Amino acid sequence: MSEHKSGFVAIIGKPNVGKSTLVNALLGQKIAAVSPRPQTTRKKQLGILTLPNAQIVFVDTPGLHKSKHKLGEFLNQEAQESLDGVDLILWLVDSSSSPTDEDISIADLLKKFTRRTPLLLVLNKTDLLLADDLSARENEYHQLANSATLLKISASKRLGLGEMIEKLIQFLPKREAEYPEDQITDLYEKEIAADLIREACLLKLRDEVPHSLAVRLDEFKERENGMAYISATLLLERESQKGIVIGEGGKMMKEIGSAARKEIEEMGGRKVFLELRVKVEKDWRDNPNALRVLGYTKKK
Repeated sequence: MSEHKSGFVAIIGKPNVGKSTLVNALLGQKIAAVSPRPQTTRKKQLGILTLPNAQIVFVDTPGLHKSKHKLGEFLNQEAQESLDGVDLILWLVDSSSSPTDEDISIADLLKKFTRRTPLLLVLNKTDLLLADDLSARENEYHQLANSATLLKISASKRLGLGEMIEKLIQFLPKREAEYPEDQITDLYEKEIAADLIREACLLKLRDEVPHSLAVRLDEFKERENGMAYISATLLLERESQKGIVIGEGGKMMKEIGSAARKEIEEMGGRKVFLELRVKVEKDWRDNPNALRVLGYTKKK
């Protein structure tokens, strides 16, 4: 039998612990939107790492949190359903703070999955702590999942990732690769582009506006000169948010467009013409029709 290993690894955790940063670091290129704000990830996405002896398929999930609207319910369901049928669960926690109520809830949720699926507890952001503080934090988190294998990393600094990959491979079954070696994600370029536009909004905008903003991709065309033409609409929940997003003389929209275009061009390796517009879709996060159009449909 082949010694090659292959398997699916679900990355679970509360919002803003660095799940997408970790996937990007492991793959060595950006496939997932990242920002300092919670709930940057709204849909699960595969990150496919192919090595000579193994293929690890990471399932990047939305952060588990206490939902306040139908969108939040969808995000939590996306994350929980990702735990079914995987070969390993990687619970990523923020070692720079003690466990929160969200962490305790996740630990309780994981109990029903880890009877049959191995659990790796990974402390992220360890570069932010002194050795004694890290040891204390390690004990706090290990008490929530004392049967888990524990590792310490810094995704943003790429520390401890080699050791983590070696440990992941140990848990995976002997199996041939599921995906071609040159494939790194299951999303199309246009889907990643929409996420990168929203990432630019998250980085540029303040207060609660980013959380109530969605990106609808209206057009994605290849032009004869090799350039990509992208047209997208920024959906907001209230009229009062429009002026903030557009900015004085359209300044904010230009900044968002410029930042997004740069990221999309780096991803696709070609020039991009990006056209953005703004539309108010009142309370879209609780509107089933709007959620369906955006692909945030709660499964029955």
